[in-house]
Amino acid sequence: MRNAPILHDISQPVCSETGHWPGDTAFAATFTWSLAQGDSCNVSRVQTSPHVGTHADAPLHFLVQGRGIGECDLEPYLGPCWVIRGPSEGQILPHHLGDVDFERFPRLLVRTGDQNPLAFRSDFVSLHVEAAQYLAEKGARLIGLDTPSMDPFESTELPAHHALLTAGVALLENLQLAEVSAGPYELLALPLRWVGLDASPVRAVLRALDPDED
Repeated sequence: MRNAPILHDISQPVCSETGHWPGDTAFAATFTWSLAQGDSCNVSRVQTSPHVGTHADAPLHFLVQGRGIGECDLEPYLGPCWVIRGPSEGQILPHHLGDVDFERFPRLLVRTGDQNPLAFRSDFVSLHVEAAQYLAEKGARLIGLDTPSMDPFESTELPAHHALLTAGVALLENLQLAEVSAGPYELLALPLRWVGLDASPVRAVLRALDPDED
């Protein structure tokens, strides 16, 4: 009898203290109905940017004619992936991506360090445009980072985002990978069906592959 598969929750916890991009909408929640106040049930109201916490960027985020997240295909967000350890500072370059077999593992997650979801840091590791182009050329279906953005904080042209989204590569940001070892996994990180929006929160999970799988 096989053991139950090991699941790794690689999503940031989201609360009012969760770090967010400066100037963006922070997460806030209140109860509009409350059992404590005599209502029949608890019902909450949430206000947030879709980029708070672990999320998927849609092509619409940077492309005028891009699809909203609710119109994106789900296939890139579900299936075999490979986790690697990247640099802890600077930018991820093509040589950091190693020799991943993108035909077998078309989704790549890059661990850059132990990120604190309660503190936004502007000196996060980002993806160099040459690495983005390399991923597009290799036929990658998805790239995920444990940092807030594919491009550096100070970037205004955002070349990595444009290179990836134009090529149809799906993006995940703000993952939590500190306790995940490098190697093969199955990824499940489905975005919500938010029609016409630029991003969506995801509950990202990795399933450790059986030694006989991969």
